[in-house]
Amino acid sequence: MLSVTRQLADLLANTSYADLPKKTIDATRRSILDWLGSALAGSAERPARIAQRIAAHLGTSDEATVFGVDRASAPAAALANGVASHILELDDVHKGSTLHGAAPVIPAALAIAEREHAPGCSFVAAVALGYEAAFRIGEAVNPSHYRFWHPTGTAATFGAAAAAGSLLRLTTEQMVHALGTAGTQASGLWEFNADGAMSKHLHPGKAAFNGVLSADLALAGFTGASRILEGERGFFRATSVTHDASRITDGLGERWKIEENCYKLHSCCGHTHSAIDVALQLRTQQHWQGQDALAHIAEIHIETYGPGYEIVKELNPNTSFQAKFSIAYCVAAALLEGRVGLEQFSDDRFLAGGTAHDSVSALLPRVRVTVEPDLTQKYPAAWPTRVTLTLRDGCKLTGASDFPRGNPENPVSTLELEEKFRSLIEPRFGSGTVMAALGALKRLEACEDMAGAFHDLIPMKNEPKTRP
Repeated sequence: MLSVTRQLADLLANTSYADLPKKTIDATRRSILDWLGSALAGSAERPARIAQRIAAHLGTSDEATVFGVDRASAPAAALANGVASHILELDDVHKGSTLHGAAPVIPAALAIAEREHAPGCSFVAAVALGYEAAFRIGEAVNPSHYRFWHPTGTAATFGAAAAAGSLLRLTTEQMVHALGTAGTQASGLWEFNADGAMSKHLHPGKAAFNGVLSADLALAGFTGASRILEGERGFFRATSVTHDASRITDGLGERWKIEENCYKLHSCCGHTHSAIDVALQLRTQQHWQGQDALAHIAEIHIETYGPGYEIVKELNPNTSFQAKFSIAYCVAAALLEGRVGLEQFSDDRFLAGGTAHDSVSALLPRVRVTVEPDLTQKYPAAWPTRVTLTLRDGCKLTGASDFPRGNPENPVSTLELEEKFRSLIEPRFGSGTVMAALGALKRLEACEDMAGAFHDLIPMKNEPKTRP
């Protein structure tokens, strides 16, 4: 029987745009639209600017677009755009693998597509295949992998290699080697969360870079481990307590994982989103405006699942980064302000001792977060929550949700994703960039040469109008 690594490589090497169902192609278009907003908007942020300066020194070629500055070598462009894509915490996520697919996969695909002058349809297919590899491998090692490893930096390295390898038209044997080389580079540790370090943004950038490198090496004849997933010292055993290799092959070539992609509507960690949605629903039901929640609420009890809690358990964040990973802060902001967008995480809202926003600061001590076994059992197939508000008059208001808005089980329309895109890009770069970007996306599959697909967007000749 063929190894799971080879079975996956065979699919990746022998699938083209014509083989993909319409539903899969539609899902891929939506994923690219959603990614482009995060990538363009994120390219103006400080971590992206640092990555762009470093990328400029990684070779002198102009093979591919670097959002915000101009062009660079394909690996360097993948690195810089991957970093930019993950900064605002608005890029997509997948429940089963707990992985952000766009930030590592699409920059790798775009860099190679531009360098190789590939047509738009090949780029779209490569993105779908990259997600396929990333999500399936992430599911195989989740949830135990998630304890120490950030899957967007680990499992998604395989996805970036798959996308790049598809565009390079690697054979099955070459794709096996590309996956082998990707797997031996896969990394990304959660310790960054203790410091709020920029490493989180580096993870998808480095995954994209390593994916491009792995595919290029494979094309040149460089060999990699042939059983990198299931081998005795391979990825499964090295990075998880338990794994399920059947997640790689179950429905392979029949069910396309990108159709399971989830889109974020709040600018913070996905493990907070179900609770935010419930808080917003309760606020609407009570017709609260402004500071009404502060006047009425005596206690907020958030029930959540174990693996998510470990990432979002900070109760009194003192930086914008910590706040994005604080379910308590996010729910408090939702109840008080009716949204959890970029402005809720502006740096001026935080001090060394905690949040500087008076009403949020007053509400946070009333928040209690607990881990519930029945909710943990549902994860990662669901990301569930229960939220109970105890009011000053003793009345209790309760809401629950298994799936945040933007999940396939709780979907948003393409028009809503376009509006999200507009809200990110127009304040920074103007309506002209919005129209040019949306036009490029609509013409994507008719594009004969991806080197020109986003030419009108890059470089951003003017600094953003505003920065959150």
